[in-house]
Amino acid sequence: MVSDPPYRGRLAPSPTGYPHLGHARTFWTAQQRAQAAGGALVLRNEDLDAARIRADFTAAMLEDLRWFGLNWQEGPDVGGPYGPYNQSERRTHYVAAIEQLRASGAVYSCRCSRRDVHEAAGAPHEAPPGEAWAPDEPLYPGTCRPPLRDGLAPGASLEPRAGTNWRFRVPDGAVLAFTDGRYGPQTATTGVHFGDFIVWRKDDMPAYQLACVVDDAAMRITEVVRGADLLLSTFRQLLLYHALGLTPPAFFHCPLVTDDHGVRLAKRHDPLSLRAFRAAGRTPEEIRQQFLTAGRAD
Repeated sequence: MVSDPPYRGRLAPSPTGYPHLGHARTFWTAQQRAQAAGGALVLRNEDLDAARIRADFTAAMLEDLRWFGLNWQEGPDVGGPYGPYNQSERRTHYVAAIEQLRASGAVYSCRCSRRDVHEAAGAPHEAPPGEAWAPDEPLYPGTCRPPLRDGLAPGASLEPRAGTNWRFRVPDGAVLAFTDGRYGPQTATTGVHFGDFIVWRKDDMPAYQLACVVDDAAMRITEVVRGADLLLSTFRQLLLYHALGLTPPAFFHCPLVTDDHGVRLAKRHDPLSLRAFRAAGRTPEEIRQQFLTAGRAD
């Protein structure tokens, strides 16, 4: 009998601002699930967005999360067997993955700007009839999509990697499914809920979807706990796991915390940051009791 691998969960904050109540709630859930399974918790510093990353945010992130009561067994500040734990130091992993995708014909180069895609998409993106969610980004219209040759995009691996975006070619009209640990069975249809998506940017850096998959696989994560706003991203990532020959983890998506106007929290909500609560004399216990069981931060 083959036993299941030991539970490995993760926290994946990005130091582009101060952690807020939404992060705290999701990360606390991740820690509780890791502890309940007798497993390990990994902290990965997602610091690839060089234009928005600040060293003081990185230090504050680690300090605020520790203050709140979060404890990880592996991370940039404590080390571990699957480091480095800063994404900015993991470039070789991402290059290997994009070259594998290019060699297999799973991706193609795309010179469309974000504005080009928005203008081509035209109408607002609404949920299809009978569906609960709308696309989370404009559906790519296929402007640069090459015709298939023997089931592959021809010549992709021969082009320079830098200077152009690289899109993952999703199968046409495929119905994808997975079972979420909180929300149960989930389905999405390619070309309806999402289209071909960017995995490598023209600045020669990996996009979120690819970096996330590569790192979660390399760090042996068995369950990804994150916010419900990333439910649709899970389908994209499942396609990447398959294309790279990797085993996907389980997924558990948490409800979003919203402000008093019903808008989900973002890092611009500085008054609702852990740092602001700490400065106001609130304790982690008070914050957890008041906010972690509710969906609103009013």
